[in-house]
Amino acid sequence: MALDRPVPNDLSAFWMPFTANRQFKKAPRMFVGADRMHYTTADGRQVLDGTAGLWCCNAGHNRPRIVEAIQKQAAELDYAPAFQMGHPKAFELATKVRDLAPEPFEHVFYTNSGSESVETALKLAIAYHRAKGQGERTRLIGRERGYHGVNFGGISVGGIVNNRKMFGTLLGGVDHLPHTHLTENAFTRGQPEHGAHLAEELERIVGLHGAETVAAVIVEPMAGSTGVLMPPKGYLERLREICTKHGILLIFDEVITGFGRLGSSFAAAHFNVMPDIITCAKGLTNGVIPMGAVLTTGPVHDAFMQGPEHMIELFHGYTYSGNPIASAAGLATLETYAEDGLFERAAGLADYWEDALHSLKDHPHVIDIRNMGLIGAIELEPMAGEPTKRAFSAFLEAYEKNILIRTTGDIIALSPPLIIEKEDIDTLIGTLGDVLKGLH
Repeated sequence: MALDRPVPNDLSAFWMPFTANRQFKKAPRMFVGADRMHYTTADGRQVLDGTAGLWCCNAGHNRPRIVEAIQKQAAELDYAPAFQMGHPKAFELATKVRDLAPEPFEHVFYTNSGSESVETALKLAIAYHRAKGQGERTRLIGRERGYHGVNFGGISVGGIVNNRKMFGTLLGGVDHLPHTHLTENAFTRGQPEHGAHLAEELERIVGLHGAETVAAVIVEPMAGSTGVLMPPKGYLERLREICTKHGILLIFDEVITGFGRLGSSFAAAHFNVMPDIITCAKGLTNGVIPMGAVLTTGPVHDAFMQGPEHMIELFHGYTYSGNPIASAAGLATLETYAEDGLFERAAGLADYWEDALHSLKDHPHVIDIRNMGLIGAIELEPMAGEPTKRAFSAFLEAYEKNILIRTTGDIIALSPPLIIEKEDIDTLIGTLGDVLKGLH
């Protein structure tokens, strides 16, 4: 189904996010419909979705159960206040998310995006220590090349230069671990062998500031937006050990890895490393309605449940926390994942996906390929003096050849819907191979 006006008559008003606005508006790329694995363009082409929208449409597009749930909920209860009031579906969804998560996680706090989930997690970490009588623990530790959304807390603990450099001094009291992208791990399938030692930098940073000042460490268990970086074997386990030793909370940012991307409900379960807090969003509602969440263990939650029962325990939240329509979408999304066995499907296709990706190893300009679950990256050699241009050219040519890919720097990132078929993988990778052969 297309819009009545597939190409708007004025593009000037909308300042687009993370977009080369001037380039786009000279030659707009408009989607007007979507179904399962494909988008429909304004000129009627079918484009194979190799990115699950923006890492978020894990169940594919236009799934009937989700569409119907949203329609029904809008007619039944469109909005309910989130402060001092509730509605049934928010509680029902929280229970289902809790049951889907690894065993230590018992509580769910709703947000509206991954960025808000990160801000919430950082605030919870600092407030937790204060509630425990350790208010001096305010320092936060992120990681170079980390992506934790675009709010001030997220870009402060994040480590992508272009997301930070234009916005002033950011939050104080933040330090960063080194990233884990090592050249000796090029063309690794799954977790790389080298790099676990980089977790030891946490001991150095803690020693520099004093453990009694550090509230939390936040990392993506698998770094997505920076170009799909896998954790080296033993790395996450060592971070957990050091955090436990020093009484520091460990936060996993699972906005991308949550809800089946690696073949498990969460990366914490996939790697069998349990943080204290998990952030999520994207796949929670299949990208259909904005919604995020923060999952906490019992001890983190219970630290706040003190004092008179009529008093608010945490002065934090959003107008749209647990929105009724978003909650309905979340319930239908989780039901769709379960009915279609999509997490298991992702795990079952991982080897085929891996072999297909690595078939591109000898293509022009390819300097690395890495993968896990149904996610992968092809890193290209940058053009001399023109970083990002080669990958962006690949993005534009791929669109013309009817596949949607995502680029970050000179890295092509792929994360298709979990409903993908082997024939779709062949089409996606085969077409991408043709694109790569034509690059300068």
